[in-house]
Amino acid sequence: MFPKKKIIVSEINKLKIFNDPIYGFITIPNALIYDLVQHPYFQRLRRISQMGLSYLVYPGAHHTRFHHALGCMHIMQKAVDVLRFKGVEISPEEENALYIAILLHDIGHGPFSHAMEKSIVEDVHHEAISLLFMNQLNLEFGGKLSLAIQVFKGEYHRKFMLQLISSQLDMDRMDYLKRDSFYSGVAEGNVNSERLIQMMNVVDDVLVIEEKGIYSVEKFLMSRRLMYWQAYLHKTSLVAELILMKVLKRAKELTQKGIVLPCSEPLLFFMQNKITTETFTSENLDLFSQLDDFDIISALKSWQKQDDFILSSLSKMIINRDLLKIKLTEEKPSAEELNVMKERFALENNINLAETNYFIFKGKIKNQAYSKEAEPIRILKKDKTIEDVVDVSDQLNLKTLSKSVTKYYICFPKQLV
Repeated sequence: MFPKKKIIVSEINKLKIFNDPIYGFITIPNALIYDLVQHPYFQRLRRISQMGLSYLVYPGAHHTRFHHALGCMHIMQKAVDVLRFKGVEISPEEENALYIAILLHDIGHGPFSHAMEKSIVEDVHHEAISLLFMNQLNLEFGGKLSLAIQVFKGEYHRKFMLQLISSQLDMDRMDYLKRDSFYSGVAEGNVNSERLIQMMNVVDDVLVIEEKGIYSVEKFLMSRRLMYWQAYLHKTSLVAELILMKVLKRAKELTQKGIVLPCSEPLLFFMQNKITTETFTSENLDLFSQLDDFDIISALKSWQKQDDFILSSLSKMIINRDLLKIKLTEEKPSAEELNVMKERFALENNINLAETNYFIFKGKIKNQAYSKEAEPIRILKKDKTIEDVVDVSDQLNLKTLSKSVTKYYICFPKQLV
């Protein structure tokens, strides 16, 4: 009998592949990327929905941030190959930094993404939490993420590298538009990311799109505008997210009054404590890393049965998809209109006027596909001059896309119709 051979960690094959419905096979380029993907911080993204509560509108939209992050890394690999082919020097260290930065760009998202930023973890943007995660991982991996963090923060001298990660035509947007379009079934959002990447180049350390790719850029911007109106700002998705924020706000209010609500320990911690950017310690980060969509759904199921009328009613709305009515208008809704509904609802449900704000409220949404104020999408013309895509395009609607469109909404219970 031969003695059993001990498996040494370095002998494990870490050059894995993932089968992705969008791109086919996605390859893990090296052992460090594999170890980052395997880390519990990153594995948590399997349990974070990419499109929040949009599955209440589009039943197929159940894909995750894990899926999206791997997709971003895959198209970053394609971008590096294209740029190198065109003579742009990218060292192996810079290449790896790009892969790590794009892989971890969304690691700070909380359950149902943006709802957490305005309710449980107050005013702490997911990008700030992503950076905290990256710093913590850098400690664990002996400083191997230092260059990636520099790039992510925009502190690296090669400007185009940040543009690949965060700009108006970055790998993040290219993947989420294509992926969200695929899973939601909103065909208008589908973009030709392969063509866009093939048209990329770098001039004076700045990312440009060659002129023959201008129609792909125009399609990309139009797709983004349509995806916002049809998916991300769809009125049912919007009202569901607003209700979730109200639920979490009410739960936090009750918890801080000493009422014990059934929920997971990490969720309870964030409801009992006010956590800001300044007070986000490594212990808090560890608790945050244990939070995912399942904590929230589980809590909502329990909170349906609570004595508090507000908490139980709002929780039932999401669980049973019996949401508030939402009306979108071009004009600001009047305060008088809201007050009449609030008085009636308070009387019918035996609650005070302040408490009706959980059920009857107004707000506004904005959609701007392209911003002239932000970092522009630069087009490299045949005569080697570089111009903003809006100035080069012969599409009149592209100039319209750079204008911000505002719509107002009012939410109220259906029985008040």
